[in-house]
This record gives sequence, structure tokens and C-alpha cells, in this order.
Amino acid sequence: MAEPREAFVELQDRVGAPGASMLDELRRAAAASGQVGEADLRRLASRYGWPVAAVTGTASFYADFAEACTGRRQVRVCEGTSCFASTGGRHLAALEQALGVRRGECAADGSVSLQGVRCLGYCYASPAALDGKQPRTGPDLGGLLTAGEARPGAVRPPPEPIPFASLAERPVTLSGLLGIEGCWEVWPRVLASGSPDEVVAEVAASGLRGRGGAEFPVAQKWSMTARGPAPRYVVANGDEGDPGSYCDRLLMEADPHRVLEGLALAGFAVGARHGLVLVRSEYPVAADRMRAAVDQARAEGHLGNGVHGSQVDFDVEIVVGAGSYVAGEETALMHSLQGLRGDVRPRPPYPACRGFRERPTALNNLETLAAVPWVVRHGGSTYARLGRPEERGTKLVCLSQLFRRPGVYEVEFGVPLRELVDEVGGGLREPHLLRAVQIGGPLGGFLAADQLDLPLLAGPLAQAGVALGHGSLIAIDSAMPADALLRHLWAFGAAESCGACTPCRVGARRGLELAERMPTDGRAAAVAEMDPLLEVLAVASLCAFGRGLASSVRSLLRAYSSELGGGR
Repeated sequence: MAEPREAFVELQDRVGAPGASMLDELRRAAAASGQVGEADLRRLASRYGWPVAAVTGTASFYADFAEACTGRRQVRVCEGTSCFASTGGRHLAALEQALGVRRGECAADGSVSLQGVRCLGYCYASPAALDGKQPRTGPDLGGLLTAGEARPGAVRPPPEPIPFASLAERPVTLSGLLGIEGCWEVWPRVLASGSPDEVVAEVAASGLRGRGGAEFPVAQKWSMTARGPAPRYVVANGDEGDPGSYCDRLLMEADPHRVLEGLALAGFAVGARHGLVLVRSEYPVAADRMRAAVDQARAEGHLGNGVHGSQVDFDVEIVVGAGSYVAGEETALMHSLQGLRGDVRPRPPYPACRGFRERPTALNNLETLAAVPWVVRHGGSTYARLGRPEERGTKLVCLSQLFRRPGVYEVEFGVPLRELVDEVGGGLREPHLLRAVQIGGPLGGFLAADQLDLPLLAGPLAQAGVALGHGSLIAIDSAMPADALLRHLWAFGAAESCGACTPCRVGARRGLELAERMPTDGRAAAVAEMDPLLEVLAVASLCAFGRGLASSVRSLLRAYSSELGGGR
């Protein structure tokens, strides 16, 4: 008996209208009239042969379309943890006053709208906002975004570049940015004399694991995908939604060809002819540069039919997301690529068996793919000598704005967290004093300043109650009230839950309610009231979002037990 298929995915095949371009169509509709209206929904439903409910479900799910109105001038302000920690959230009020419009609203004349987003990838220069595609960073956001500054022809300073450096014995992921290695040097050689099995063998020997947080062995995922029936797909996950992480933005904007070469090698290894890259809409420059890189790669013969005179056909499509943190989860991302709601689905089946369009799909994080050309070129055993036996290789670590030396640093696994904070980051800028560090984004966790004698390894961090995640470190100074940080964390969970399962959908909102009414006195009782809620989130959530949220809240309660009066 054939396995049941997801209804809307099967419908796409039946009507011959896959929805990879649905997000772009909805984006154009919103840009044309300021919002996605009922007429737009019916028009797109008729064009694609979908039920109106399917198009409505997509339009109502993503933040970019769910706003009541998008102004002719669209400003997106970051509400992520780094920006919140740098100003205590005061930058949002200043921006509302400067623009004369509240977050989530549009001016009556449609001239300007203000949308809150969870991260813009400028955590090294917080706080941040995007004025259209133009980034603005620093404490005077209101002054930078006044109406006069937005006049046509006004001089706009270039965006501040992302600082980066490699502290590894041999730079890997940053080797191109450091001028050590070029791009598209491995791909032609592999096509001429290599085999898929040889590529997989080198990656297996390297011990390379996924760098997006799950740390699944890359070679194992590719082997599973290669065993499935054709057509097969490869996907690069550029939906870097963790507040505090911006290394994927660095790679897409400054070294996009390395990402594409890694994706091409993955496609060769699994026998895929088509690759997709999902870029979050909060990274408009990254999307533009990835598209330009694809065009250039085609022109130079690296992509297309019969690549470099071989029998291999491989091409790449860039898909821009529409504002959803959970769409970075692998099953939700598959839905997003198909123009559907970014809901999480139960696993198994895993994407390696049934992914994009329910075909075998190998999905990897951008940082993972950017390491693949180096691994294939220098050999898996060379890569495996970096890092620790339990965790091989290098990791990109992002340090936030409160550090003296924020930026992206390539380090080997096993480096002590205290070394990252005190030596690499240089400690905190004056007059700030370190109180805690958030590791791995909002689903990673918090460690107090006296808990940093741990190595950058997933195992020891998990034993301490936090997850490595994407590898970001956000400094929290002693002036940040613990209850404000707790509300901020729950607010993220309530806003970004996809809603597919009741424990997470309801639990995150209930947690925010409890945090918002936490009394000044008697906090221990309020924290105790959260405990059964956290247990439900931890054991009954459909995906890692709810479980990670519960773990992160508990780590915050432990790190701030003296202020909040509880936590285990």
C-alpha cells in the first residue's frame, strides 16, 4: 500500500502547479497595494489551481503578509535578544516616536509602516533596523530614520561590514574570505575524475556534522537520500533566524560561491539535479547576492546541463522566505519552499526520505555546506584532526555587540567558553558588567558569568542544560532586569510558535501571561507555577521549538535564581 501523502503537496502535483513561487507572488501583491487582499487570494488560487483556503493559510501564516498594511516605506526593527540587551528595548519606542507610527501599524496615508522582526543579522552592531533594504545600526536609530534622512538623493552611509577572523589551526569555512582558497576549484575536478561515493567517503571521514544545531552526521544524511528514488533534491537552509547568529549572512553576502559549490557537491553526492537555497526575507542583500552568484555560476559553466562537459545536470533556485522563525525547522522549511504554511510535521518520515515535494531531500545548513569544498579538497582525515575526537572540525561563533570585539570567529571545537568571552571577545564594553551569556539562540540557553568554564562542545553544554545551537554568544549585562529578560524569551516563543501542536501554541502564550503578571515580591511562587507548563512543553511538543523553549526558560531561571527565586 502506498504511503499517504500530504494533501496540498499532492494537489500541487495533480494540478501541475508547484508553489515554489507562491511566496514571491504574495510579496508582489503586498507591495502593489500595501496588503494581501481577498481579490489577491482568489486570483492566486485560480492561477495555481489551489483552494482559496490553501493560499489564505500561507498568507496568514507569514509575518511579511500578515501585517494589516505595508507602507510605501517599510521599516523593520529588530526585537532580537542582542538588540534587546543593548538598549533594554528602548530603541523600539524611540523609533516609533521618530517615525510617528507604532510597531505593527501603518501611517494613515500609507507613507510608512513599522514591522518588528526577531533578528536582522546585525547583532554585532545592535540595535538595528532595515529601511527598505538599507540597514541602520547603532543607538540613534530614531535620528537615522527621520523623515528628512529618507529624502530621495540623501547620502546614505554604507552598512557596517561584519568583522570576522579565524582562530583555528587551519581556516576552513572562512578560508575563502581570508583569501586562502578560491571558489569553484574543487567542483570541476570532482566532475572530471571523482565519484559520488568518493565524495561521501571523504565527508564521512571528516566527521562533519550539521552546523545548524542538530549536529546530524552529514555523510549519513547524504547516504540516506542517495538510496531514495529519483528525483532527489538538495536544499541549503539560509533561514538563519536565531537572534544572535549572523554567520550565514556573512557567507551569503561575502562568499556566496562557496555555499553554491558546497551545495553542488552535495547534489553530486546524492544524485540530485536540482538544488534550492532558502534565504530569509530579513536578509535582502544576501538574497540579491545569492541570485547574482547563481547567474554568474551559470554563465561560467558551473551550473546547468552537462556541467563542465560531464553527464551531470545541476542547477540552483533561490527562494526568499516571508518571516517565520520556525520555517528554519527542516519539515517546516520543506513546506515553505512549496509555498505552504511553515507548519512542522511529525517525523518520521524524515526529509532524506520524503522532503521537498515529498521526494528524497538532503537539507544542510549554509555553514555546513561552506565547509564541504575544503573537506573534499584536503581530505576528510585532515579535517578530522581539527577540534576534538568527540566533535571534529571548526565552528563559526558569533559574538554580540556588548563585547569589545564582536564578530564572527572560526574556532575549533573544544575551545573554552571563558576564552571566547574574555580573550576572543575581549570582555564587555565599559561600563557593562557581564551577568550571563545566552548560547545558541533563544532555544539554546543561558549560563551565568560564573558558569563559563565549559568547552564549546555539545555534550558538556547539554549536561549544563543548554544547547550549542547555531553557536551565537549574546552577552547580557548586569543592568538587565531578570524579569524583563524572562518576558522577552516567552514573547519570542509566543510570537514564533507555528501553532501546529497545542502544547507549544498554548503553552508559549500561557508562559508569556505568567511572566507578564509576575509580581515584584513572591516571584518564587510565580516561577513554581511555570514548572508544570514547562514540563508539558518539554515532553509533548511536536518539534524542537517547544522542547527548546522549555529548556531555555529553565536555564534562565537557574542562571537568575537569586533574582527570580527558583529554577531547576
